[in-house]
Amino acid sequence: MHLHSIHHVALICSDYAVSKAFYVDLLGLRVVAEHYREARQSWKLDLALPDGTQIELFSFPSPPARPSRPEACGLRHLSFAVADVVAAKRYLEEHGVAVEDIRIDEYTQKRFTFFADPDGLPLELYELEIDGAEEVKPC
Repeated sequence: MHLHSIHHVALICSDYAVSKAFYVDLLGLRVVAEHYREARQSWKLDLALPDGTQIELFSFPSPPARPSRPEACGLRHLSFAVADVVAAKRYLEEHGVAVEDIRIDEYTQKRFTFFADPDGLPLELYELEIDGAEEVKPC
């Protein structure tokens, strides 16, 4: 078997409208498709990053809370590559998002920081050299 890349990450949110606005309007992910699944009383929103990686955003009635801190077993965080972590941090803070202090990865010497989505899912910004990178802004 040869894994090529990550196709998508699936997230379940507690408030569909709030999470949709966060991922689409604030983070600038492109909407690929949006469907309401009557039988499950659930929205499914397919979002894409510029490289084609997708996030599936689901809503379900009364989902249980996700254990997060202290470190829980399972997905630890979702990381987004950015060209300038300082500018990305500033952008999020200007839009009311609490962002941790920028740190340096002790192994790669790259800058990174953490913030959370509306449900407290830990998200990371990791600075990489990105060809043709643009300033952080929503689509």
